[in-house]
Amino acid sequence: MDPALRAAASGMMAQQLRTEVIANNLANVNTTGFKRSRANFEDLLYQTVQGAAVLGQPESQTQPAVQIGRGTRLVGVQRLHTQGALETTNRPLDVAIEGEGFFQVQAPGGQTEYTRDGTFQISDQGVLVTGSGYTLVPNIKIPSDATGLTISASGIVSATRGQSTQPEELGRIEVARFANPAGLQAQGENLYAATAASGEPVTGFPQEDGFGRCVQGAVESSNVEIVQEMVDMISAMRAYEINSKAIKNSEDMLEIANNLVK
Repeated sequence: MDPALRAAASGMMAQQLRTEVIANNLANVNTTGFKRSRANFEDLLYQTVQGAAVLGQPESQTQPAVQIGRGTRLVGVQRLHTQGALETTNRPLDVAIEGEGFFQVQAPGGQTEYTRDGTFQISDQGVLVTGSGYTLVPNIKIPSDATGLTISASGIVSATRGQSTQPEELGRIEVARFANPAGLQAQGENLYAATAASGEPVTGFPQEDGFGRCVQGAVESSNVEIVQEMVDMISAMRAYEINSKAIKNSEDMLEIANNLVK
């Protein structure tokens, strides 16, 4: 096969993958705590037609090697953990993290997973859970007679009970952070799992040791920028189109060459 066909085909595949990543970003533009992804590519091995050569004497100018590229491939999809805008909801159980940190939840298998989605609910057992029903870690139980629930910027959950007028501390939200949050593995349902690439989680309380603060009555919006994604999609479309033209041109050239022997 003509190497130009392979190179252009790899370019078309790359732009198709890039479009899939962009489409997923746009699909989650309203997903709470969602972090946009970006596809990264690298060039393939080069064919060296001629190595570097010295023109004349050794002290003369050196002619560089002649190399021909053979296309591109996907090297990774990077998740960008930039801060999303905070959207005010005025719902007491909605909590956003402004700054570094992830909420910790217990997954169905018993392992701890991580999320930026702070749209909490109260289960039938009175504990704080995510919208999917996963228990917040550490467990915080809300009594049935609790009123005036407040969550401070440092993660302290308190409420008044019964006839008391003084708030009672019910627990404290603990958050985690990673040396490389881009290395977290997405699990769906707004959850991430720690991996060797992300490093081990470092836990602590909000507003301490560099962790972000909790904002009650707000949620973190997706960090997807629609205009940027649309520009990237147009760029991917044009690149896909020009690679398809390269394939057609290469095919036409092969046809001309074949017709020479007829």
